[in-house]
Amino acid sequence: ISQLRKFGETRRGKLGVRIQVVTDEIADSLGLDKAMGALVNDVTEGSPAAAGGIKSGDVIIEFDGQPVPVMRELPRMVARTPVGKEVDVVVSRKGKNMTLRVTVGRLEETQKAALTKPDASQEQVQEVQTALGLKLTPLTDGLREKFKIEKKVEGGVVVSEVDPDSMAAEKRIVAGNVILEVGQEKVATPADVVRRVKELEKEGRKTVLLLVSNKSGDLRFLAVRLKKKEG
Repeated sequence: ISQLRKFGETRRGKLGVRIQVVTDEIADSLGLDKAMGALVNDVTEGSPAAAGGIKSGDVIIEFDGQPVPVMRELPRMVARTPVGKEVDVVVSRKGKNMTLRVTVGRLEETQKAALTKPDASQEQVQEVQTALGLKLTPLTDGLREKFKIEKKVEGGVVVSEVDPDSMAAEKRIVAGNVILEVGQEKVATPADVVRRVKELEKEGRKTVLLLVSNKSGDLRFLAVRLKKKEG
């Protein structure tokens, strides 16, 4: 009501992030004690979240002094916050909590911030490796054309084939998806994926967290089991 009186309209706050649910498997892969908060899978360039230092892979667990019990609560909390207010946002990043200061933006303004990145079309040498039941190859112009992967999808490793009996298939990873991160580390080659998976196995992890892009550039985090359940 106060915003309506002051501005003649209700101004809703926004951070400029895309978020997803923290499942039990994702919580385990991130080393969280329990499934809670909102997992950030993308940050809009030029947004309040970007300016405040929020990054893809962060789990927002507190906003403006209030805990975020589940993902769906965060948009409501942000929308209720006055535009221009500076708030504390507590995130879990690679197993450590940190507090960031973020100035809440206006919903319409944040939506207009375009995610524009330079085109990186450097051709890479063909190198095929297998991990998690996935056949992996570098992202080349040829594969980009074959799978109709948009230009805004940059870097990472292309999934060229999926073993239908694999744990990755259970998570609906399909040929043409691009893996950008493994265990919260960026990957540029199939060898990077294989190395990171082996590291996590040695650490005794039960799941590995992948940041995956579809051909349109939509991002999602997926927790894939490293070993099949027995029985």
